[in-house]
Amino acid sequence: MTASLIDLEKKYCAHNYEPLPVVLTKGQGVYVWDESGKKYIDMMGAYSAVSHGHCHPKLIKALKDQAEKLTIVSRAFYTDTLGAFLKRVCELTKFKKALPMNTGVEAVETAIKAARKWAYTIKKVPTDQAEIIACQGNFHGRTLGVIGLSSVPQYQHGFGPFLSGLRLVPYGDADSLEQAITANTAAFLVEPIQGEGGINVPSSGYLKRCAEICKKHHVLMICDEVQTGLGRTGKLMAYEHDDFQPDAIILGKALGGGMFPVSLFLAQEEVMQVFTPGDHGSTFGGNPLAAAIGLKAIDVLIEERLIENAAEMGNYFLQQLKTISSPIIKEIRGKGLLIGLEIDAKYDAHHICLELLKSGILTKETHKTVIRFAPPLIIGKKEIDETVKILKMIFSEMI
Repeated sequence: MTASLIDLEKKYCAHNYEPLPVVLTKGQGVYVWDESGKKYIDMMGAYSAVSHGHCHPKLIKALKDQAEKLTIVSRAFYTDTLGAFLKRVCELTKFKKALPMNTGVEAVETAIKAARKWAYTIKKVPTDQAEIIACQGNFHGRTLGVIGLSSVPQYQHGFGPFLSGLRLVPYGDADSLEQAITANTAAFLVEPIQGEGGINVPSSGYLKRCAEICKKHHVLMICDEVQTGLGRTGKLMAYEHDDFQPDAIILGKALGGGMFPVSLFLAQEEVMQVFTPGDHGSTFGGNPLAAAIGLKAIDVLIEERLIENAAEMGNYFLQQLKTISSPIIKEIRGKGLLIGLEIDAKYDAHHICLELLKSGILTKETHKTVIRFAPPLIIGKKEIDETVKILKMIFSEMI
């Protein structure tokens, strides 16, 4: 059965992913099950999208209740759900306005458009000369407009030409950012922690220093919190670890409660006022179903203290991982429940993920050497202990 289902997907689906050889049919909390009934601990959390756990009953209810009333009408009309959702998120994050989209990368594209128009209308950058700065090793998505910012050759190969006005600086190096800024720089787009890049955590104070540099040069600082936001790192937003407020942020993934694509670009009035009707839009962005789920996702995050649990269990997870004594491990790093275990390049991280799969642990490697751990924020010590125990066994058998 497993082979036939995998073959069916391979036959009809474009080969733009390389899934692990498991067919999942059910999820509940931190667990998922395959079609044969085998149970797994989900250590991927759908790249942080399933922060609330699989099939959270309050989110399922919100989805069902709204689906029975009104789902999609487009932004051509007002609805009774969008305003309340945006008010909740804006008040929580201390931004004045939000622009709803669907996927994270759509919100990144929105941020780039906003930054460019702000540069022309507010900063008075000459027409078509606006520049966007991002960091080497970033992952802001794979749309054509965004991959021009990537430093990963595969993401760009065969897809050029790319947008002009895009520049890259080393991640974690604030001095390089300042040196790269010109009179035409519109924005600095940065992940507080680089997720897909390998769970790269900058030194304390880096983001705050970048914010000071941006303010000095009248440049927008935009934090891409699609993966790191909404409690993942043990704070509501990852930038809060550096105690500052950026000019704008991008949210996605967990905002949809693990069941629906919901994203937002949030900014202050000066930035958001550059948009006028017709400048930007989305048929599905901000639809009633998305707004109802997004609002409930925020409420559950706060009411069930998932942020606090991410901080506590993240610290515990890091401590337990550091008890593993093995020459295979090169470094363990992360914040909250966004953790990367970097292995020596002599070993195959994909092979380790396959061994974890056999033992009931699901995750995937990134950049061939880093095994990521980003489980649902509801995880407890039991699942962490089981994961660490299995890792120890696998590493001992590899030596």
